[in-house]
Amino acid sequence: MARSSAAQNPVPRWLQWVALVWALIWFPTYWHTWGASNFVQLCDVAVILTCVGIWTNSGLPISSQAVSALLVDVAWALDAGWRLFTRHHLLGGTEYLFDPSKPLWIRLLSLYHLALPPLLLWLLYRLGYDRRGWALQSAIALPVFVASRFTIPAKNMNFAFADPFFRRQWGPAPVHIVVIWLFMVFVVYLPTHFFLMRLFAKQKLPETDASH
Repeated sequence: MARSSAAQNPVPRWLQWVALVWALIWFPTYWHTWGASNFVQLCDVAVILTCVGIWTNSGLPISSQAVSALLVDVAWALDAGWRLFTRHHLLGGTEYLFDPSKPLWIRLLSLYHLALPPLLLWLLYRLGYDRRGWALQSAIALPVFVASRFTIPAKNMNFAFADPFFRRQWGPAPVHIVVIWLFMVFVVYLPTHFFLMRLFAKQKLPETDASH
């Protein structure tokens, strides 16, 4: 029952202050360095909505971004590690991390990819997993993918121009967007959703005896 009790507690006040300070540093720094279009990245959307969930003690945005970020951040870490040790990218998406034209401290801000998964899991431990998270993230992802097609093609944000495995576009732009979206929704988000439902299954409280 300890886990159920913890899940009902609000987000600690100190974490809300940490999230606020982080946002005040991270958001303008990223805007100045990478441009406003960078916030179309699903990873950056995850940071923003996670901060919103922390500030509002809301499990729904936290749940949606857990669905979105857990596997994606593992893939980010694998790609960064692969590039670090082999000088080649495994999937791509972390090229900016090794761009010497940008200050090292700014690039190191991207290490939030390593901290976000355990943070999201800890927050879900306290707040509980909202089963609407999968549907919400699926709804968020589609317009994000569409918006990604209006960014610089060379950046291939959210793989909206070429997939990470075959490095190709699957048909005309609308078809490719739908293919990438369906892949994320059913291959990435849905298994994560089932995993989180099982991991944070709510314990059923015993019914109260009406005679007492």
